[in-house]
Amino acid sequence: MDRTVVAYVIYLVVSIALTIWVARTLSSNGRVFLADVLHGNEKLAEAVNHLLVVGFYLVNLGFVALYLSGDETIADTRGIFEVLSTKLGVVLLVLGVMHLGNVYVLNRIRRRGLMEREQVPPVAPQGWVAPTTGA
Repeated sequence: MDRTVVAYVIYLVVSIALTIWVARTLSSNGRVFLADVLHGNEKLAEAVNHLLVVGFYLVNLGFVALYLSGDETIADTRGIFEVLSTKLGVVLLVLGVMHLGNVYVLNRIRRRGLMEREQVPPVAPQGWVAPTTGA
């Protein structure tokens, strides 16, 4: 088999495995975070979590597919390692940026929810008292 094809296969297997691992990690830990953000609405948190994971898969796997091809042919085993390190390094950076982006957005949503909760008075007003005139 051609060395370039071997590098492609290794790249795809490792990139897809990393994408799945990061998505599962985000999904399992994000579920609790979303439930807090959405005031305990578990069903809505699960739906939003699923949509975020699907978007994460689409963006990252799309990038992995687009970044697959290369112009150079690999002549030796050293070339396989060099090409793989470059390609996998870029994929890891993209996964990291996507992860940080997800955490940033979720944190912004959470902060907004906390601010909304703080603006609601803890007890409803019980009545109205007319101002007194000094006598």
